[in-house]
Amino acid sequence: MSSDGDPSIKSPESRTPESRASGLSNGTTRIVADAFAAPTSGPADSTLPINAGRNANSVSDIGPGTDRLETIAFECLVAGLHDDRVAALLHALGWSDDFQCFAVAGAPGGPVAQTRQQLRRAVRDLGGTLTLTGLHQGVCVALTTVQAAVTPEVTCTAMMPAFDASAAVALSPVRKGVAGAVVAVRAALSTMAATKAVAGSESVRPLRAEDALPERALLGDDDARNELIASVYGSLKEAGPDDPTLGTVSAFLDSGGSLETTAKTLNVHPNTVRYRLKRAADTTGWDATNPREAYVLRTAIALGRIADA
Repeated sequence: MSSDGDPSIKSPESRTPESRASGLSNGTTRIVADAFAAPTSGPADSTLPINAGRNANSVSDIGPGTDRLETIAFECLVAGLHDDRVAALLHALGWSDDFQCFAVAGAPGGPVAQTRQQLRRAVRDLGGTLTLTGLHQGVCVALTTVQAAVTPEVTCTAMMPAFDASAAVALSPVRKGVAGAVVAVRAALSTMAATKAVAGSESVRPLRAEDALPERALLGDDDARNELIASVYGSLKEAGPDDPTLGTVSAFLDSGGSLETTAKTLNVHPNTVRYRLKRAADTTGWDATNPREAYVLRTAIALGRIADA
């Protein structure tokens, strides 16, 4: 919950209500400032009704106060805020400190209020009790916790009828805590933004955020960029400079995917190249002989080398 590791996010005490609301939509800025402001009268927690969202199951039955808090919390997560005040907003909606969550996003299949109700109902029918929904730039997002039968794949399938059947649906990875909720929501949104650049994305429902890493990185998604560098590029070079895995994958990609050309470049037998590529696939989870996965590897290597420079 602390923002110490992110210099772009100041501590709650060092920011004014106006600065804490910066980056949010104009329609939400004022209520965010009000929620973060110290109350002038009444109990210290008067701006955060602690039990407001515990039994909320649809937009129509959560009440205007809780719906307002949900809107604020959603806007904060979209804006990348994850400090103690945002944690307090989630507490007010019934979320604990230690939760695992994921987000599902798609174009509304009907009126937004109806779509949000359907998303909540899908979670409730699976035994879940916590769902945060919101709309951002025409995309409806549902953030929920992993509990009972509420797992990413099962929940995403249950939510499909709520979304536009002709458009893509995005599924984020599972993440932990308030900072993880930021990652999940933003990953789902950036995946939706990237769908037009991912071949066949409309027929792949859901499109998982990890399957759109290069496109998300091109859109400026720092989480995608960091994952490509740390998980993919890092896996290729973790054995050290004397290990040939990174060099072999790079040479194979530069050759246009030719085993023979790569073997000549490296002065080894084609079977050696084949073995190294298989080892790289086992290590990274990405196969350089698959055109789509080769693109992921090429992007990761480029970003990693830039980061190393």
